[in-house]
Amino acid sequence: MKKGIFKAFICLTVVTAATSCKQGKLSSEKGDALIAHIDSTAKAGDDFFQFANGKWFKQNPIPASKQGNGIFQLIQDTINAQVRNICESSATIKDAPKGSNKQKIGDFFFTGMDSVSLNKKGISELKGDFAKIDNIKDLNGIIKEAAYLHSVAASPLFSMYVTQDDKNSSKYQVYIAQGGLSMPERSYYLDTDAGSKNIREKFVTFADNMFGIMGYDKSKAKQAAARLLEMETAIAKTSRKMEDTRDPLANYNKITSAKLAALTPNIDWKIFLTNIGLTKVDSVVVGQPEFLTALNGYMKKYSIDDWKNYLKFHLLNGLSDYLDDKTYMESFNFYSTTLEGVKEPKPRWERVVRQTNGALGELIGQVYVNEYLPKGTKEKLEEIGNSIKSVFAQRIKALDWMSAPTKEKALKKLNGVIMKVGYPDKWKDLSAMQIDRSSYVKNVMSANKWGFNYMISKYGKPVDRKEWGMYPQTYNAYYNPSNNEIVIPGCNIIVPGYESKMADDAILYSIIGCTFGHEITHGFDDQGCKYNEQGNLSNWWTNEDKAKFVQKTKMIVKQFNDYTAIDNMHLNGELTQGENIADLGGVVMGFEAFKNTDQYKNNEIIAGLNPNQRFFLGYALGWMLNIRPEALKNQIKTDVHSPAKWRILGPLSNMPEFYSAFGVKKGDKMWRAEDQIVKIW
Repeated sequence: MKKGIFKAFICLTVVTAATSCKQGKLSSEKGDALIAHIDSTAKAGDDFFQFANGKWFKQNPIPASKQGNGIFQLIQDTINAQVRNICESSATIKDAPKGSNKQKIGDFFFTGMDSVSLNKKGISELKGDFAKIDNIKDLNGIIKEAAYLHSVAASPLFSMYVTQDDKNSSKYQVYIAQGGLSMPERSYYLDTDAGSKNIREKFVTFADNMFGIMGYDKSKAKQAAARLLEMETAIAKTSRKMEDTRDPLANYNKITSAKLAALTPNIDWKIFLTNIGLTKVDSVVVGQPEFLTALNGYMKKYSIDDWKNYLKFHLLNGLSDYLDDKTYMESFNFYSTTLEGVKEPKPRWERVVRQTNGALGELIGQVYVNEYLPKGTKEKLEEIGNSIKSVFAQRIKALDWMSAPTKEKALKKLNGVIMKVGYPDKWKDLSAMQIDRSSYVKNVMSANKWGFNYMISKYGKPVDRKEWGMYPQTYNAYYNPSNNEIVIPGCNIIVPGYESKMADDAILYSIIGCTFGHEITHGFDDQGCKYNEQGNLSNWWTNEDKAKFVQKTKMIVKQFNDYTAIDNMHLNGELTQGENIADLGGVVMGFEAFKNTDQYKNNEIIAGLNPNQRFFLGYALGWMLNIRPEALKNQIKTDVHSPAKWRILGPLSNMPEFYSAFGVKKGDKMWRAEDQIVKIW
């Protein structure tokens, strides 16, 4: 798959207020974003996604250069503008000290913005790499070149990375898993519907054009493109479905290096590992052994020339965004237009800002924290996080389906959760990364190489549990089961519509609080529950507790399987199970924690909305995302997260407090009978 720079979620008065809100009597509060976004033509109990956000969607259609629009884009636009200022101001400094933060940021951004030079050079700067591939004589040469591509451009043949050992989180381990595809996921190669067939036809055209850019004549380019699809289809057939790769136990197969060599005699792992910088690997974790067995056969089934064409395509495809406009547009037309429905590219500055931030985010983050994060960000995030953690402990103690022994272990794990908020105390050292003003694509390759080497260098060293996997200017969050930690970058404090002041607690707890709750719940979802408090794969549940938990998760799987998203295309409840559990846990914990705030206790009315209404409208604001039909279909096939609309409808349909806040009753589309409401945490 195409990669980026690094490979490397009540009382009568409440009902009366809800009714007046629907009738538009609160719209006079123009300064309040929650009121401003309400679509009075929608019914809250039928489609709260549309009710809470519909007016904004009507006033803000998706731009031609975007696959979607909404809160993420609004916040990203804010962050992009800030990062752009950092990049542009750095680029004006022509004599910045070599190796300094501003020199690297400025030079990287400058080369990306120099479209005249990029178009003049075309793909000439990759000719040496193409020549190396052309000179390959045997399979060992293919493996050696694949190792090089893993470090600078793509992930051909398979996925390989170094990370914490799932069964011994104090050590780093080499992992090898299925991969090597140009399209997002196996179903794109195998589904038989008309849409999938059309995508495959366009992929062949795209590959044909890319081979043409490399200098192939028409006949050879067409033949190479058809063969590429054939090879990748074979790889896809022996890849597990995405939902089957979720279970960490089923995808953990540790074997010795000797056994790996015996399993795949046509792949010389010593050559591969040595060329990526690993010389003393005694064992690896194989995600899908049957995939490697099949790949071993394909190495001989297809000719050396076939594999050379495959490598050349992955090289150019992996770096196409950083070359001339013609090459970039070939990639854009397939990955953005065909797969996601985007009509035109983003402005060059926006694309280059994104790449500069991806490559040098550690350096940009240091400036961002000092110049753009609101004062008190870290303290507010810690307050919300600690409140959520406390509520979660109370909920665990009160569970009627979990036994005392399992509760004791769950509380121990919860107590051990590490919260990293705002920004790291220590920044990574990027001094070895060489950046100058001579070449954009070479700068990207240098950044890729640094990131890859940084990952490889961890092998054999003690695990650094203080390391961050995101930048403070990254609007996202994550839970790392191996560290039993949650990470919430500082920019999550941003709420569109409340830029001039910090939003009220109903909004902060409904967005940030639910984010904390979501990430903590990942430690106890269908996969997170398999890791103990130290981050090791370990079964710490009793069989009875696990059976009760599975029954509850089956209910949430069915709920999401029953949702029809587009063109009779249903959501994949099995694939999205973990995220759906975390979404439900997040909103439950966020609401419970909010109840401890003064705003809730004092029943403070803001813009005519009581605390409960503001909380649930705030939660909907957090998922105010509208995407193109093509992008929606792509997400359903490839993403473990449900589309935004159902991240609102699904969890809230399981919350009686939401029913009370907006008068949801039997007959409304979001209403569920008591025995159909999922109650996990």
